[in-house]
Amino acid sequence: MCKVKNVGQECPTHTCRVIGMQKEWVSVMSVGTSTENGLGWKAKARSKSTAAGGGARSTLEGERRIFAGLSSKQRGELAEMMFMVKAAQKGFATAKPFGDSRRYDFVVDVGRRLWRVQVKSSSAKDCGAYQVNLQRNANGEVIAYDPSEIDFVVAYVMPCDAWFVIPVEAIYGRKTAKMCLHENPESGKLGKYWEAWGLMTTRWPGNG
Repeated sequence: MCKVKNVGQECPTHTCRVIGMQKEWVSVMSVGTSTENGLGWKAKARSKSTAAGGGARSTLEGERRIFAGLSSKQRGELAEMMFMVKAAQKGFATAKPFGDSRRYDFVVDVGRRLWRVQVKSSSAKDCGAYQVNLQRNANGEVIAYDPSEIDFVVAYVMPCDAWFVIPVEAIYGRKTAKMCLHENPESGKLGKYWEAWGLMTTRWPGNG
């Protein structure tokens, strides 16, 4: 049974949240017992890795090496392509604005409204965690993102194959964040946004 813990969170390996893109939106979330929830994501990952004979781990290690060998710009471009695939798997439509003058990378259509999304990625490890930049540069000045500019930051930590769907209000004033401490995507203050794709389908005007 799935071990989804946080509101709006979706399991990366199970269909725990079903979203219909027609007239109605249907949300179904499977929640385990407190004992099951306490097993944590590591036990699940170990079980899957054992069943697959370590094949998934070998694939991820190869992807890590490729990702590490790319330039910063290439990593950003790859992360954006991976985001489009991930969003499509969730049933979302994505559009990219012409040029690069906007603060956001994508407009994401989830059916009931559009979201402005900035995609970030990280593969740089520092003191056991991966640092994600939550800022933009303007004329040489580093500026944190503002709710008037974007709605979500979607951060991808490649070495952990972990996606974080973070409302911009949650990082207001912050310029960096450390994610996946000791390879645990649920660690830290922003860990609750790991695989929280459901926030894009539940955060309507008036209800947060």
